[in-house]
Amino acid sequence: MRRRQRSTRLVVAVILLLVGALAVAGAALSGSWLVATIAAALGVVLGTAATRITHTELAEARREAARDRAEQARAYRDLTVARTAEQATFVEATNARVGAHEQTISGLERDLSDAQGCLIDAHRQLVAEQLRADDAEREVAALTTRLDSAEERAAQAIVRVAEIERELDVVTAEWQAAELSRKRA
Repeated sequence: MRRRQRSTRLVVAVILLLVGALAVAGAALSGSWLVATIAAALGVVLGTAATRITHTELAEARREAARDRAEQARAYRDLTVARTAEQATFVEATNARVGAHEQTISGLERDLSDAQGCLIDAHRQLVAEQLRADDAEREVAALTTRLDSAEERAAQAIVRVAEIERELDVVTAEWQAAELSRKRA
C-alpha cells in the first residue's frame, strides 16, 4: 500500500491554528478586553490563512488524483486498443484456420464419396466376375463331361478301327488268296 506523506502546508496550517488558539487562550487568561479582541482577530486571520492553505493543498491533491486517473485511463485505453487489435488478429487467424479445416474436411468428404463410389463399382464388378467365374466353372464342368464322353467314344472308335483293320486284313488275305487261286486256275 502506498502511504502519502503529510504535506508541509498542512503542518504549517495546523501550526497556525495552534498559534491562534494559544493566542486566544493567552488573551483570555490575561483578562484584558483589548488583548482578547486582538487575539481573536489574530485567531481569525490565522484560521483563515490555515483554511486557505488547506484548501490549496486539497485542490492540488484533487488535481494530482485527476491527473493520475487520466493517465490510468489513457493506459487502460491503450491497453484496450492493443487487446482489441490482438483479439481481431486472433479472430482472423482462427477464422482462417477454421476455413482451412473446413476446406480440408469438404475435400476429404468429396474423396470419401468418390472412394465409396469406386468401392460400389468394384463390388459390382466383383459380383459380375464371380458370376462369370461360376458360369465358366459350369461350362468347364460341362466341357469336361463332353471331353470324357468324346474320349470314351474315341477309345471305342480306336477299338472299332482296330477290329475293322483286323477284319480288313482277314478280308485282304482272303481276297489275295482268292486272287492267287484264280491266277493259278
